Amino acid sequence: MTKPINTRRRSLLAAGLLTPLAAPAIAQSPWPNRAVRVIVPWPPGGSTDVLCRILCQRLAEVTGQPFTVENRSGASGNIGADAIAKAEPDGYTMGPLTVTAWAIHMFMWDAMPFHPDRDLQPISLHWELPNVFAVPAAHNPSTTVAEFIDWAKARPNGVTYGSPGVGTTPHMTAALFADRAGLDATHVPFRGAAQTIPAMLAGDVNFAIDNLASYIPVFQDGRMRPLAVSGGTRHPALPNVPTMVEAGVENFVVTSWCAMGFPAGVPAPIVARASELVQRAQQEEALQERFLRTGAVAIHSSPEGVMERARRERPMWQEMVQLTGARLG
Repeated sequence: MTKPINTRRRSLLAAGLLTPLAAPAIAQSPWPNRAVRVIVPWPPGGSTDVLCRILCQRLAEVTGQPFTVENRSGASGNIGADAIAKAEPDGYTMGPLTVTAWAIHMFMWDAMPFHPDRDLQPISLHWELPNVFAVPAAHNPSTTVAEFIDWAKARPNGVTYGSPGVGTTPHMTAALFADRAGLDATHVPFRGAAQTIPAMLAGDVNFAIDNLASYIPVFQDGRMRPLAVSGGTRHPALPNVPTMVEAGVENFVVTSWCAMGFPAGVPAPIVARASELVQRAQQEEALQERFLRTGAVAIHSSPEGVMERARRERPMWQEMVQLTGARLG
């Protein structure tokens, strides 16, 4: 027996009032089909900005769509991170979020403007790099960490160290070093390495243990001198520079890392597609070589891998926050 036709449904379809194909629209329009806004929570010229732009250039080449970088710095990265967290979850706002957003700032704010577990959707790990112990060559004679400690202890008013802001891994790393070395050291926070470096070159700040990627050019031109790196092994970009452990600072391994993220609520097909594109780009030899030239290592993961790493490291960072007494509000 022939099934009767629902004449009301047929008339509604003809009038365009029912749209049974709307649900799989994402599949019909692969992401991205227009420009993607990429919010970088740090100033232009710093490691996070430089490495993000390298990745965005490649994503634009692969997809044929622009990935437009917008720098929104301040509050040690929290202003930009909060802007990502509160963006429309349509897949067209994303950004590079460092370990501070995923695993540190939750221990430093009385009232965080966002929480990564609730308000962010990870895409993939992006990069990892050690922090590098840097001194301005024109203002500091030290060529080793031990020489720097002696020099610093001989200064009647102590020393100052710069960082991209309170609660960043450079702040934590330098504060931990000063504590271990018994130095009288004062923290001078900036918005990013683009401000820290000129202050050091002017002699206003004595040292930094900052993200390596930002310092490669000033090491190459001789304006700054690297004394050690904070990773577990020597870095390929600075093969003759010892690790902090090799330089005599025991049990001192700290690295910075970053992951690309969306605001929470982005549709799962878009998350999967974005993660696939980022992971594929991060595995390309040409991109890996560009990252290494800046001092970073290109890494990648599933979205779940980002949160696994963040949750694994949170106890360590919580302990360092307690050690430094760092607070952001």
